[in-house]
Amino acid sequence: MSLAERDKKVIWHPYTQMKDAAPHIPIIRGEGVYLFDETGKRYIDAVSSWWVTIHGHSNPHIAAKVAAQLTTLEHVIFAGFTHEPAVQLAERLLPLLPGKQEKVFYSDNGSTAVEVAIKMCLQYWVNTTKQPRTKIIAFKEAYHGDTFGAMSVSGRSIFTDPFASLLFDVEFIDLPNEQNIEQLKSKINYLSNEVACFIFEPMVLGAGGMLMYEAQYLDQLIETCQKHGILTIADEVMTGFGRTGKYFSCEALNTRPDIFCLSKGLTGGTMPMGITTCNKKIFDAFWSDDKLKTLYHGHSFTANPVTCAASLASLDILLNPETLKNIQRVVAKHETFALRIKGHPKLKDVRQAGTILVMEWETGTDTSYLSGLRNQLYDYFLDRGIIMRPLGNIIYILAPYVISNEDLDYIYQAIIEALNDI
Repeated sequence: MSLAERDKKVIWHPYTQMKDAAPHIPIIRGEGVYLFDETGKRYIDAVSSWWVTIHGHSNPHIAAKVAAQLTTLEHVIFAGFTHEPAVQLAERLLPLLPGKQEKVFYSDNGSTAVEVAIKMCLQYWVNTTKQPRTKIIAFKEAYHGDTFGAMSVSGRSIFTDPFASLLFDVEFIDLPNEQNIEQLKSKINYLSNEVACFIFEPMVLGAGGMLMYEAQYLDQLIETCQKHGILTIADEVMTGFGRTGKYFSCEALNTRPDIFCLSKGLTGGTMPMGITTCNKKIFDAFWSDDKLKTLYHGHSFTANPVTCAASLASLDILLNPETLKNIQRVVAKHETFALRIKGHPKLKDVRQAGTILVMEWETGTDTSYLSGLRNQLYDYFLDRGIIMRPLGNIIYILAPYVISNEDLDYIYQAIIEALNDI
Protein backbone atom coordinates (compact mmCIF):
# COMPACT_ATOMS: atom_id res chain seq x y z
CA MET A 1 0.00 0.00 0.00
CA SER A 2 1.04 3.60 -0.55
CA LEU A 3 1.64 5.86 2.43
CA ALA A 4 -1.67 7.65 1.73
CA GLU A 5 -3.53 4.30 1.77
CA ARG A 6 -1.84 3.23 4.99
CA ASP A 7 -2.71 6.61 6.49
CA LYS A 8 -6.37 6.20 5.61
CA LYS A 9 -6.53 2.89 7.48
CA VAL A 10 -5.19 4.18 10.79
CA ILE A 11 -5.21 8.01 11.04
CA TRP A 12 -7.96 10.48 12.04
CA HIS A 13 -6.90 13.92 10.76
CA PRO A 14 -7.78 17.29 12.36
CA TYR A 15 -10.63 19.46 11.06
CA THR A 16 -11.42 16.77 8.48
CA GLN A 17 -14.61 14.93 7.55
CA MET A 18 -12.90 11.61 6.97
CA LYS A 19 -15.76 10.07 4.95
CA ASP A 20 -15.24 12.20 1.85
CA ALA A 21 -11.71 13.49 2.47
CA ALA A 22 -9.30 13.41 -0.43
CA PRO A 23 -6.22 11.23 0.15
CA HIS A 24 -3.75 13.06 2.35
CA ILE A 25 -0.55 14.01 0.56
CA PRO A 26 2.50 12.18 1.95
CA ILE A 27 5.28 14.67 2.67
CA ILE A 28 8.73 13.13 2.96
CA ARG A 29 11.02 16.14 3.28
CA GLY A 30 11.09 19.83 4.12
CA GLU A 31 13.69 22.44 3.26
CA GLY A 32 13.32 26.16 3.82
CA VAL A 33 9.99 27.30 2.43
CA TYR A 34 9.47 24.03 0.52
CA LEU A 35 7.83 20.69 1.26
CA PHE A 36 8.35 17.66 -1.00
CA ASP A 37 5.92 14.77 -1.47
CA GLU A 38 6.78 11.14 -2.27
CA THR A 39 6.58 11.78 -6.02
CA GLY A 40 9.13 14.58 -5.74
CA LYS A 41 6.59 17.37 -6.27
CA ARG A 42 7.60 20.58 -4.52
CA TYR A 43 5.15 22.80 -2.62
CA ILE A 44 5.65 26.34 -1.34
CA ASP A 45 4.43 26.33 2.27
CA ALA A 46 2.61 29.66 2.08
CA VAL A 47 0.94 29.16 5.48
CA SER A 48 4.02 28.01 7.44
CA SER A 49 2.31 24.70 8.27
CA TRP A 50 -0.37 26.30 10.46
CA TRP A 51 1.68 29.42 11.09
CA VAL A 52 4.52 27.78 13.02
CA THR A 53 7.59 27.43 10.77
CA ILE A 54 8.71 31.04 10.89
CA HIS A 55 12.28 30.21 9.82
CA GLY A 56 11.43 27.50 7.29
CA HIS A 57 11.58 23.71 7.45
CA SER A 58 14.55 21.69 8.72
CA ASN A 59 16.48 24.75 9.83
CA PRO A 60 20.06 23.54 10.41
CA HIS A 61 20.75 25.81 13.42
CA ILE A 62 17.64 24.62 15.26
CA ALA A 63 18.33 21.01 14.28
CA ALA A 64 21.88 21.18 15.65
CA LYS A 65 20.77 22.66 18.98
CA VAL A 66 18.01 20.06 19.35
CA ALA A 67 20.43 17.21 18.54
CA ALA A 68 22.93 18.46 21.11
CA GLN A 69 20.25 18.74 23.79
CA LEU A 70 18.99 15.22 23.08
CA THR A 71 22.37 13.79 24.03
CA THR A 72 22.55 15.89 27.21
CA LEU A 73 19.11 15.88 28.85
CA GLU A 74 15.93 14.87 27.04
CA HIS A 75 13.46 15.49 29.90
CA VAL A 76 13.08 15.95 33.64
CA ILE A 77 10.05 16.51 35.84
CA PHE A 78 9.65 20.28 36.27
CA ALA A 79 8.14 20.14 39.76
CA GLY A 80 11.03 20.26 42.22
CA PHE A 81 13.65 20.43 39.45
CA THR A 82 14.86 22.92 36.84
CA HIS A 83 17.40 23.03 34.02
CA GLU A 84 19.50 25.47 32.03
CA PRO A 85 17.42 25.64 28.79
CA ALA A 86 14.22 26.54 30.68
CA VAL A 87 15.87 29.23 32.80
CA GLN A 88 17.78 30.67 29.87
CA LEU A 89 14.68 30.80 27.66
CA ALA A 90 12.73 32.69 30.33
CA GLU A 91 15.68 35.07 30.87
CA ARG A 92 15.89 35.86 27.16
CA LEU A 93 12.17 35.99 26.40
CA LEU A 94 10.82 38.16 29.23
CA PRO A 95 12.79 41.31 28.27
CA LEU A 96 11.47 41.08 24.70
CA LEU A 97 7.82 41.24 25.77
CA PRO A 98 6.12 44.63 26.02
CA GLY A 99 5.72 45.81 29.60
CA LYS A 100 7.11 44.30 32.76
CA GLN A 101 6.49 40.60 32.37
CA GLU A 102 8.22 38.81 35.24
CA LYS A 103 7.39 35.09 35.22
CA VAL A 104 7.14 32.31 32.63
CA PHE A 105 4.80 29.34 33.04
CA TYR A 106 5.51 26.51 30.58
CA SER A 107 2.89 24.26 28.96
CA ASP A 108 2.40 22.32 25.72
CA ASN A 109 0.67 24.43 23.02
CA GLY A 110 -1.41 27.51 22.30
CA SER A 111 -4.62 26.13 23.79
CA THR A 112 -2.94 25.15 27.05
CA ALA A 113 -1.20 28.52 27.24
CA VAL A 114 -4.68 30.08 27.11
CA GLU A 115 -6.03 27.61 29.70
CA VAL A 116 -3.24 28.60 32.08
CA ALA A 117 -3.96 32.31 31.54
CA ILE A 118 -7.68 31.88 32.23
CA LYS A 119 -6.98 29.88 35.40
CA MET A 120 -4.46 32.48 36.56
CA CYS A 121 -7.04 35.24 36.18
CA LEU A 122 -9.96 33.41 37.78
CA GLN A 123 -7.85 32.23 40.72
CA TYR A 124 -6.34 35.69 41.09
CA TRP A 125 -9.75 36.90 42.23
CA VAL A 126 -10.28 33.87 44.46
CA ASN A 127 -6.91 34.54 46.11
CA THR A 128 -7.34 38.29 46.56
CA THR A 129 -11.00 38.96 47.38
CA LYS A 130 -13.94 37.54 49.28
CA GLN A 131 -16.17 38.16 46.24
CA PRO A 132 -14.39 36.48 43.29
CA ARG A 133 -15.13 37.71 39.79
CA THR A 134 -16.08 35.03 37.27
CA LYS A 135 -17.10 36.78 34.06
CA ILE A 136 -14.74 36.96 31.07
CA ILE A 137 -14.89 39.38 28.11
CA ALA A 138 -13.80 38.25 24.64
CA PHE A 139 -14.39 39.17 21.01
CA LYS A 140 -17.29 37.54 19.15
CA GLU A 141 -15.08 36.33 16.30
CA ALA A 142 -12.21 35.19 18.53
CA TYR A 143 -10.46 31.84 18.33
CA HIS A 144 -8.27 30.86 21.28
CA GLY A 145 -7.99 27.08 20.94
CA ASP A 146 -9.81 23.76 21.16
CA THR A 147 -9.59 22.78 24.83
CA PHE A 148 -12.70 23.59 26.86
CA GLY A 149 -11.55 26.82 28.48
CA ALA A 150 -10.09 28.04 25.20
CA MET A 151 -13.29 27.08 23.35
CA SER A 152 -15.38 28.92 25.95
CA VAL A 153 -13.61 32.22 25.28
CA SER A 154 -13.72 31.66 21.51
CA GLY A 155 -16.57 32.91 19.34
CA ARG A 156 -19.38 30.43 18.93
CA SER A 157 -19.06 28.56 15.61
CA ILE A 158 -19.14 25.13 13.98
CA PHE A 159 -16.00 24.38 16.00
CA THR A 160 -17.82 24.84 19.32
CA ASP A 161 -21.47 24.00 18.50
CA PRO A 162 -21.44 20.34 19.67
CA PHE A 163 -20.19 21.46 23.10
CA ALA A 164 -22.25 24.64 23.50
CA SER A 165 -24.10 23.53 26.64
CA LEU A 166 -20.82 22.67 28.39
CA LEU A 167 -18.98 25.95 27.75
CA PHE A 168 -18.98 28.60 30.47
CA ASP A 169 -20.69 31.93 29.85
CA VAL A 170 -18.61 34.69 28.31
CA GLU A 171 -19.51 38.29 27.58
CA PHE A 172 -18.73 38.63 23.87
CA ILE A 173 -18.17 42.06 22.32
CA ASP A 174 -17.68 43.36 18.78
CA LEU A 175 -14.28 44.31 17.43
CA PRO A 176 -13.68 47.96 18.36
CA ASN A 177 -13.84 50.77 15.85
CA GLU A 178 -14.52 54.49 15.74
CA GLN A 179 -18.27 53.98 15.71
CA ASN A 180 -18.67 51.56 18.63
CA ILE A 181 -15.72 52.21 20.96
CA GLU A 182 -17.69 54.34 23.43
CA GLN A 183 -20.47 51.77 23.58
CA LEU A 184 -17.97 48.98 24.26
CA LYS A 185 -16.29 50.99 27.00
CA SER A 186 -19.68 51.67 28.58
CA LYS A 187 -20.43 47.95 28.57
CA ILE A 188 -17.16 47.20 30.36
CA ASN A 189 -17.91 49.94 32.89
CA TYR A 190 -21.36 48.46 33.51
CA LEU A 191 -20.03 44.92 34.03
CA SER A 192 -16.84 45.93 35.82
CA ASN A 193 -17.62 44.44 39.25
CA GLU A 194 -18.23 41.01 37.69
CA VAL A 195 -15.41 40.79 35.14
CA ALA A 196 -12.26 38.84 35.97
CA CYS A 197 -10.43 39.38 32.69
CA PHE A 198 -10.51 40.43 29.06
CA ILE A 199 -8.80 38.12 26.54
CA PHE A 200 -7.97 39.25 23.02
CA GLU A 201 -5.90 38.54 19.93
CA PRO A 202 -4.09 41.85 19.43
CA MET A 203 -4.98 43.55 16.13
CA VAL A 204 -5.37 40.31 14.12
CA LEU A 205 -7.92 37.57 14.79
CA GLY A 206 -6.47 34.43 13.18
CA ALA A 207 -8.79 31.47 12.67
CA GLY A 208 -11.83 33.74 13.05
CA GLY A 209 -11.11 35.06 9.57
CA MET A 210 -7.85 37.02 9.77
CA LEU A 211 -9.92 40.01 10.90
CA MET A 212 -8.00 43.18 11.74
CA TYR A 213 -8.63 46.21 13.91
CA GLU A 214 -6.68 49.25 15.09
CA ALA A 215 -4.37 49.39 18.09
CA GLN A 216 -5.77 52.71 19.32
CA TYR A 217 -9.16 51.13 20.04
CA LEU A 218 -7.65 48.13 21.81
CA ASP A 219 -5.68 50.60 23.92
CA GLN A 220 -8.92 52.23 25.01
CA LEU A 221 -10.48 48.89 25.95
CA ILE A 222 -7.42 47.89 27.99
CA GLU A 223 -7.34 51.29 29.70
CA THR A 224 -11.01 50.88 30.65
CA CYS A 225 -10.30 47.43 32.04
CA GLN A 226 -7.31 48.67 34.02
CA LYS A 227 -9.43 51.42 35.57
CA HIS A 228 -11.58 48.70 37.15
CA GLY A 229 -8.79 46.26 37.97
CA ILE A 230 -9.91 43.87 35.21
CA LEU A 231 -6.99 41.68 34.15
CA THR A 232 -5.98 41.55 30.47
CA ILE A 233 -4.69 38.59 28.45
CA ALA A 234 -2.93 39.07 25.11
CA ASP A 235 -3.19 35.91 23.01
CA GLU A 236 -0.11 36.29 20.80
CA VAL A 237 -0.03 32.61 19.85
CA MET A 238 -0.34 33.54 16.15
CA THR A 239 0.87 37.16 16.09
CA GLY A 240 4.00 36.66 18.20
CA PHE A 241 7.59 36.36 17.01
CA GLY A 242 7.49 38.83 14.14
CA ARG A 243 4.28 38.06 12.27
CA THR A 244 2.91 41.61 12.33
CA GLY A 245 6.27 43.21 11.56
CA LYS A 246 7.21 43.64 15.23
CA TYR A 247 8.50 40.96 17.58
CA PHE A 248 5.11 41.10 19.29
CA SER A 249 1.92 42.74 18.11
CA CYS A 250 1.35 44.42 21.49
CA GLU A 251 4.40 46.61 20.85
CA ALA A 252 1.97 48.80 18.91
CA LEU A 253 -0.01 49.50 22.09
CA ASN A 254 0.52 52.26 24.64
CA THR A 255 -1.00 50.05 27.33
CA ARG A 256 0.47 46.76 28.54
CA PRO A 257 -1.43 43.50 29.15
CA ASP A 258 -1.02 41.56 32.39
CA ILE A 259 -0.56 38.20 30.68
CA PHE A 260 0.81 36.92 27.36
CA CYS A 261 0.04 33.57 25.70
CA LEU A 262 2.68 32.31 23.26
CA SER A 263 3.19 29.24 21.07
CA LYS A 264 3.39 28.51 17.29
CA GLY A 265 6.55 30.35 16.17
CA LEU A 266 8.07 29.95 19.64
CA THR A 267 10.09 26.85 18.65
CA GLY A 268 10.39 27.82 14.99
CA GLY A 269 7.81 25.11 14.28
CA THR A 270 10.14 22.33 15.43
CA MET A 271 7.98 20.90 18.22
CA PRO A 272 5.07 21.91 20.45
CA MET A 273 5.40 24.30 23.36
CA GLY A 274 3.19 26.83 25.09
CA ILE A 275 4.19 29.72 27.33
CA THR A 276 2.07 31.93 29.57
CA THR A 277 3.85 34.94 31.04
CA CYS A 278 2.56 37.27 33.72
CA ASN A 279 3.49 40.45 35.54
CA LYS A 280 4.32 40.84 39.23
CA LYS A 281 0.74 41.71 40.16
CA ILE A 282 -0.52 38.32 39.00
CA PHE A 283 2.33 36.32 40.50
CA ASP A 284 2.10 38.07 43.87
CA ALA A 285 -1.52 36.94 44.22
CA PHE A 286 -0.26 33.33 44.36
CA TRP A 287 2.80 34.03 46.59
CA SER A 288 1.51 32.94 49.98
CA ASP A 289 1.95 30.78 53.06
CA ASP A 290 -1.51 29.45 52.25
CA LYS A 291 -1.06 26.32 50.13
CA LEU A 292 -4.61 26.72 48.78
CA LYS A 293 -3.39 29.81 46.88
CA THR A 294 -1.06 27.66 44.75
CA LEU A 295 -1.68 27.46 41.00
CA TYR A 296 -2.34 23.73 40.76
CA HIS A 297 -1.64 23.29 37.08
CA GLY A 298 1.02 21.38 35.17
CA HIS A 299 1.82 19.06 32.26
CA SER A 300 4.02 15.98 31.98
CA PHE A 301 6.21 17.72 29.41
CA THR A 302 6.28 21.13 31.10
CA ALA A 303 9.49 22.97 30.09
CA ASN A 304 10.81 19.98 28.13
CA PRO A 305 14.56 20.69 27.71
CA VAL A 306 14.64 19.70 24.02
CA THR A 307 11.73 22.01 23.23
CA CYS A 308 13.39 24.80 25.21
CA ALA A 309 16.57 24.25 23.19
CA ALA A 310 14.57 24.57 19.96
CA SER A 311 13.00 27.79 21.26
CA LEU A 312 16.38 29.25 22.18
CA ALA A 313 17.70 28.41 18.71
CA SER A 314 14.63 30.00 17.11
CA LEU A 315 15.23 33.15 19.18
CA ASP A 316 18.84 33.22 17.94
CA ILE A 317 17.55 33.39 14.38
CA LEU A 318 14.70 35.79 15.12
CA LEU A 319 17.02 38.32 16.77
CA ASN A 320 19.57 38.13 13.96
CA PRO A 321 19.46 41.45 12.01
CA GLU A 322 19.11 39.47 8.77
CA THR A 323 15.76 38.09 9.94
CA LEU A 324 14.42 41.58 10.60
CA LYS A 325 15.54 42.57 7.09
CA ASN A 326 13.68 39.56 5.70
CA ILE A 327 10.54 40.49 7.63
CA GLN A 328 10.71 44.06 6.33
CA ARG A 329 11.28 42.76 2.78
CA VAL A 330 8.20 40.52 2.94
CA VAL A 331 6.12 43.35 4.43
CA ALA A 332 7.13 45.68 1.58
CA LYS A 333 6.40 43.03 -1.09
CA HIS A 334 2.95 42.43 0.39
CA GLU A 335 2.22 46.16 0.49
CA THR A 336 3.04 46.53 -3.20
CA PHE A 337 0.92 43.53 -4.20
CA ALA A 338 -1.99 44.62 -1.99
CA LEU A 339 -2.12 47.97 -3.82
CA ARG A 340 -2.13 46.09 -7.13
CA ILE A 341 -5.21 43.98 -6.35
CA LYS A 342 -7.21 46.34 -4.13
CA GLY A 343 -10.50 47.20 -5.74
CA HIS A 344 -10.65 43.98 -7.79
CA PRO A 345 -14.34 43.18 -8.39
CA LYS A 346 -13.96 39.63 -7.06
CA LEU A 347 -12.40 40.76 -3.80
CA LYS A 348 -14.50 42.07 -0.94
CA ASP A 349 -11.44 43.20 0.99
CA VAL A 350 -7.64 43.14 0.97
CA ARG A 351 -5.93 43.70 4.33
CA GLN A 352 -2.45 43.40 5.73
CA ALA A 353 -0.70 43.30 9.08
CA GLY A 354 3.06 43.00 8.67
CA THR A 355 3.88 39.67 6.99
CA ILE A 356 0.20 38.63 6.97
CA LEU A 357 -1.59 39.39 3.70
CA VAL A 358 -5.31 38.58 3.52
CA MET A 359 -7.69 38.49 0.56
CA GLU A 360 -11.43 38.08 1.14
CA TRP A 361 -13.33 36.77 -1.87
CA GLU A 362 -16.68 38.34 -2.72
CA THR A 363 -19.23 35.53 -2.38
CA GLY A 364 -22.46 37.28 -1.51
CA THR A 365 -23.98 35.59 1.53
CA ASP A 366 -22.00 32.32 1.54
CA THR A 367 -18.95 33.23 3.61
CA SER A 368 -18.93 30.21 5.92
CA TYR A 369 -15.94 28.03 6.70
CA LEU A 370 -17.69 25.26 4.73
CA SER A 371 -18.16 27.44 1.67
CA GLY A 372 -17.76 25.55 -1.60
CA LEU A 373 -15.30 28.23 -2.69
CA ARG A 374 -12.97 27.13 0.08
CA ASN A 375 -12.22 23.73 -1.49
CA GLN A 376 -12.05 25.28 -4.96
CA LEU A 377 -9.37 27.73 -3.86
CA TYR A 378 -7.48 25.10 -1.88
CA ASP A 379 -7.27 22.74 -4.85
CA TYR A 380 -6.45 25.54 -7.29
CA PHE A 381 -3.32 26.58 -5.41
CA LEU A 382 -2.33 23.03 -4.49
CA ASP A 383 -2.31 22.10 -8.18
CA ARG A 384 0.19 24.92 -8.68
CA GLY A 385 2.44 23.72 -5.88
CA ILE A 386 1.28 26.28 -3.29
CA ILE A 387 -0.09 25.26 0.09
CA MET A 388 -2.90 27.61 1.11
CA ARG A 389 -5.55 26.76 3.68
CA PRO A 390 -8.49 29.13 3.06
CA LEU A 391 -10.78 30.14 5.90
CA GLY A 392 -14.02 29.85 3.95
CA ASN A 393 -13.85 32.65 1.37
CA ILE A 394 -10.64 34.06 2.83
CA ILE A 395 -7.14 33.22 1.61
CA TYR A 396 -3.98 34.52 3.18
CA ILE A 397 -0.21 34.40 2.87
CA LEU A 398 1.60 33.70 6.12
CA ALA A 399 4.87 32.25 4.87
CA PRO A 400 8.23 31.61 6.56
CA TYR A 401 10.39 34.74 6.69
CA VAL A 402 12.99 33.06 4.47
CA ILE A 403 10.65 33.01 1.46
CA SER A 404 12.34 34.50 -1.61
CA ASN A 405 11.03 37.37 -3.73
CA GLU A 406 10.73 34.91 -6.63
CA ASP A 407 8.49 32.58 -4.64
CA LEU A 408 6.38 35.49 -3.45
CA ASP A 409 5.99 36.69 -7.04
CA TYR A 410 4.95 33.17 -8.06
CA ILE A 411 2.26 33.13 -5.34
CA TYR A 412 1.08 36.61 -6.31
CA GLN A 413 0.78 35.57 -9.96
CA ALA A 414 -1.20 32.48 -8.95
CA ILE A 415 -3.59 34.71 -7.02
CA ILE A 416 -4.05 36.95 -10.08
CA GLU A 417 -4.79 33.86 -12.18
CA ALA A 418 -7.24 32.58 -9.58
CA LEU A 419 -9.08 35.89 -9.69
CA ASN A 420 -9.43 35.45 -13.44
CA ASP A 421 -10.28 31.73 -13.39
CA ILE A 422 -12.56 31.24 -10.38
